[in-house]
Amino acid sequence: MVKEEKAMKAEELKKLIESYSVVGLVDVLKLPSRVLQEIRSKIKDKAIIKVVKKSILLHALEKCSNEKLKELKQFVPSQPALILSNLEWNKLFTEISKVKPNVFAKEGDTAEEDILVKAGPTELSPGPVISEFAKVKIPVGTEGGKIAVKKDTMVAKKGDKISKELAAILRKLKIKPTKVGLNVVGIFDGRYYGIEVLKLIGENYLKMIKDGFANALNLSIAIGYPTKENVAFFLSKAYQQAKHIENKISGGAN
Repeated sequence: MVKEEKAMKAEELKKLIESYSVVGLVDVLKLPSRVLQEIRSKIKDKAIIKVVKKSILLHALEKCSNEKLKELKQFVPSQPALILSNLEWNKLFTEISKVKPNVFAKEGDTAEEDILVKAGPTELSPGPVISEFAKVKIPVGTEGGKIAVKKDTMVAKKGDKISKELAAILRKLKIKPTKVGLNVVGIFDGRYYGIEVLKLIGENYLKMIKDGFANALNLSIAIGYPTKENVAFFLSKAYQQAKHIENKISGGAN
């Protein structure tokens, strides 16, 4: 690419970046193009995904009038793509995180969930492949000239490593047990949010808030420190103690 063409592409990219309020950085290294296209299609109403050359992106960021946008240069991965949107940064990340197409498992992958091969006929013809089923302990027979799985078989549990043999069989059975999403590096909306911050807005965030509140409430009660959140507990406790004392006094008077 000649210098003039590179400068022109950088200028076009700079204008595109500045036309959106939110800019996300994605590392597309080893991301299958089919997966990228599927994700792009599913979020097209909320954001656009643009794969760019690192050198052009760095040049485009340097040309941006917003000085804070220039700071994104330090976070650009070796094989970058941009997510451009006008959604709020947290809503954008939530939407992106929902889209994870299924793909075939590879040797060495970790099973994200239990993998079950269901009983029934397959599209495979009998032959040497039968021995491949035996290696991964899937009982098979033949039905109507095709291989059939005799019974539902759990071939991997969540957390198990996928073997080369199992990956091959799952592919032949057209079972795609692995989910792949975008490897988001960070999102910028005037402030940069790295992936560690972005993860907090997922499902774990609400749990962390609830757990933190419960722990703080328990601590305040344990040390007898009244707050508007625990005062009802202290009033109830005081009332019960007062009733207990009253009953003891009444009993003693009799």
